[in-house]
Amino acid sequence: MTTSHDERHGGPYDRGRADSWYRRPRQPHYYEGGSYCTPVITPPEMTPDQVKAYNAGYSDGEASGEHKEWE
Repeated sequence: MTTSHDERHGGPYDRGRADSWYRRPRQPHYYEGGSYCTPVITPPEMTPDQVKAYNAGYSDGEASGEHKEWE
């Protein structure tokens, strides 16, 4: 069974993928709207499903092996 996550920009899954891409530490969070221009939501305000979506995004990013190359 495949789990589907809301992949909107600024959402928990997107933020997990972004943190993995930029090699930032795993710190669950998301934005109410667009990234960096709306309030950030962190645990304990996140629901268990939102934390799960963030972790799924981060894990998917790590599994892909794709990361930002800094020049």
